[in-house]
Amino acid sequence: MNDMSFLKSFVFLLVLFVFVSVVSVFEASALSEDVAALAIEEAEGVVASAYEAVLEAEEAGANISVLVARLNDAGEDLAQAHVSYRVGDFEGAARFADLCREIGEGVRVEALGLRNLAVLEAVQRFWWTMTMSIMSAVTILCLSLLGWRIFKRRYFRRVLGMRPKVVSSES
Repeated sequence: MNDMSFLKSFVFLLVLFVFVSVVSVFEASALSEDVAALAIEEAEGVVASAYEAVLEAEEAGANISVLVARLNDAGEDLAQAHVSYRVGDFEGAARFADLCREIGEGVRVEALGLRNLAVLEAVQRFWWTMTMSIMSAVTILCLSLLGWRIFKRRYFRRVLGMRPKVVSSES
């Protein structure tokens, strides 16, 4: 009986171990699936904010061609994360989503820097244009006054030179 009870205990423990293993694998799989879904969701948010930052940089007048190429790379990684998630490769999905998130964050930071630089350059161009406009207006005013004085002096000399002279008549 002792062997039988040992065998029953062994079988019971074996069945319990298999059941716990299946449950833990299922929980790990569910956990991995949740992690992948969360990573994809975060990556989508980061790519969306990076896209908005790139649009703001473009509106400010920055050259965004490099950023658009990197944003496309992030979009490809996000698409690959979705594909991996659908086929059940949750590790691959999380890896692609993390890669996408890293690229997106870099693009967003760079776009904000380019936007700030473009705004600063626009302000500098505005002040330069205002300064040059004022200097041009003052120069034109001064040259006009100088020209008027020269014209006026010549005109009076000419008019005074045409003054009739009194001639004495000795006849």
